[in-house]
Amino acid sequence: MAAILGISAFYHDSAAALVVDGRIVGAAQEERFSRKKHDAAFPARAAEACLREAGITADDLDYVAFYDKPLTKFERLLETYLAYAPSGFRSFRLAIPLWLKDKLHMRGTIRRGLGGAARARLVFADHHETHAASAFFPSPFDSAAILTLDGVGEWTTAAFGVGEGNRIRLTDHISFPHSLGLLYSAFTYYCGFKVNSGEYKLMGLAPYGRPIYRDQILEKLIDLKPDGSFWLEMDYFQYCQGLTMTNARFHRLFGGPPRAPESPLEQRHMDLAASIQDVTEEAVLRIGRHIRQKTGMKHLVLAGGVALNCVANGRLLREGEFDDIWIQPAAGDAGGALGAALFVWHQLLDRPRSPGGRDAQQGSLLGPRFTTDEIERALARQGGSGRRFDDEAELMEHVAGLLAEGKVVGWFQGRMEFGPRALGARSILGDPRSPAMQATMNVKIKFRESFRPFAPAVLRDRATEWFDLDPKHESPYMLLVAPVREDRRVPVDPEALRVMANDPDLRKRVNVVRSEIPAVTHVDYSARIQTVDEERNPRFARLLEAFERLTGCPVLVNTSFNVRGEPIVGSPEDAYRCFLATDMDALVLEDIVIVKDEAAREAGLEARGAYLAQFQLD
Repeated sequence: MAAILGISAFYHDSAAALVVDGRIVGAAQEERFSRKKHDAAFPARAAEACLREAGITADDLDYVAFYDKPLTKFERLLETYLAYAPSGFRSFRLAIPLWLKDKLHMRGTIRRGLGGAARARLVFADHHETHAASAFFPSPFDSAAILTLDGVGEWTTAAFGVGEGNRIRLTDHISFPHSLGLLYSAFTYYCGFKVNSGEYKLMGLAPYGRPIYRDQILEKLIDLKPDGSFWLEMDYFQYCQGLTMTNARFHRLFGGPPRAPESPLEQRHMDLAASIQDVTEEAVLRIGRHIRQKTGMKHLVLAGGVALNCVANGRLLREGEFDDIWIQPAAGDAGGALGAALFVWHQLLDRPRSPGGRDAQQGSLLGPRFTTDEIERALARQGGSGRRFDDEAELMEHVAGLLAEGKVVGWFQGRMEFGPRALGARSILGDPRSPAMQATMNVKIKFRESFRPFAPAVLRDRATEWFDLDPKHESPYMLLVAPVREDRRVPVDPEALRVMANDPDLRKRVNVVRSEIPAVTHVDYSARIQTVDEERNPRFARLLEAFERLTGCPVLVNTSFNVRGEPIVGSPEDAYRCFLATDMDALVLEDIVIVKDEAAREAGLEARGAYLAQFQLD
């Protein structure tokens, strides 16, 4: 037996992943255990969960693989500071102590963090190679072009190459400070959202705006070549030498200082979001077409933070000339842990790979699981209880009935998802046919911005009846956007839309009924789709089937089981506390159903403030 533990840590969203004899045994992010969103600490608890799943200890590991090369990254840090000295001294002074404390002594840090692994060999892989490995090795393709796009690894910000059999080879690179990911993050910062976590908010805001700044971005900020290569005009950016992403010149170009977090959104911010989204999509499309022409590959795999831009992914699939694409569900830094482990197994140990037509990601349900008996004991410790169902069919019909009545249901089943999306294991579910569901979930459950769209989970064999998705394609990891079909849309008064387009209150635009499933139809008629099938997620598929039998609709609203600023729940205790502190109506923990009564609702209202105060708004 060969056991390889992959680790990503100390930058953003630390994670651990375990591969045993080539099989992905477990993978999880540290935030799910520490309850600190995007926790960058050493993923000791995530690693422990992976080892527990395999029934081994750290002493049984053969290799521990780290997702980047710390010394090379330190070299980039020093060279950048020297290039901009003395203006970068403040940033330099803050960064260096962290490097001197942990990052330059990574071997000892890893061994201490695991509390063992003394005999395990340590491997430090290249950051973008781990992204590439995470994209290609679990994919369903024998061979494919590879594209990695993120903020920055050691030096690389974008790379492409090919994967064939059990080998990957990256042939072309773009280097720091020229970065599509950092360009997008600059606009994330400027529009008042957090860098490294608010980019998806910017993407969700884009459909409310017009891309009127597109030409300005292409003329002043980025020189985008026909083949997708690019160069940034660094006179507008501050991230090399300062503590912010943008500078005064950037602010003058776009009409004022950055939006203060939590302040009202203006139409200008929506137009900026639309503009940078348009430029990003154009860059991704150009890169994709160039890769298709240069490599001749019919399939493409993607990873890196930019690969989480599901709108760009949808366009790449429709217009990028590839037969199919596959995106690593944990495309950001967390996925680097998985890529590092797979890189050792296939690339360094030269072990064979045999894709069988389906990906090896196992639905990305790779985290811990809990039995119904364990959940009952956890509830008892919390002073809670519910109805236990011994028959699964009866359970599905009961929960489907609650959803059809307009109830919002917390759904906690099976192994926890690996990656940023809830995929039907740690989810909050609702009826997509309800015009009020989106506002209810945003304001009363998630406590987040009203403009944020929700995703539809749809039975895979029904997806083409509701969305413009090619029947040969699927979206099991909620990483593709497709339009709602024309015949599912409903007429909207054009004059009402014109008036609302100039109204700063986005709730009025969101709440317009645009289709038969208004809760998951965005203002541009798009939807971020999750296709659900019996093989990857059987119980979630059976719930969707029960809901369809009851309502004729094979779609549910699926959003992550958490509130704003909180990581997705990891344990039954997390789920129960979140349920009590929100306006969720019911909670399903494996075979146990709890329906909230008025007493519990009032108690939850009293506890809500203290619960929300634990989490920093994100």
